[in-house]
Amino acid sequence: SSQSHWLTTEERTQVLLDIKASGWSELGERDAIYKEFNFKTFNQAFGFMTRVALQAEKMNHHPEWFNVYNKVQITLISHDCGGLTKRDVKLAQFIDKAAASV
Repeated sequence: SSQSHWLTTEERTQVLLDIKASGWSELGERDAIYKEFNFKTFNQAFGFMTRVALQAEKMNHHPEWFNVYNKVQITLISHDCGGLTKRDVKLAQFIDKAAASV
């Protein structure tokens, strides 16, 4: 799908500006983005993860994540492309909306 294709240089520049403005960071050791989310309770964190999991399944694009109590750490990369793609950006935008609605 076109969502899994690499970003053009222009798209990548704009996307990284937007994504960094919302708290995501580029990982130095690989072409991926990372963000940490903190919630008040485990229940909020788990509810957030459930929403993201359902969307990820619909997109057939699954995050690398780690959860301890109220903290969720997420890394997005398109493994099939070996780096950041439009799919990662789309999922990151969904994740930000899901976190804001908790």
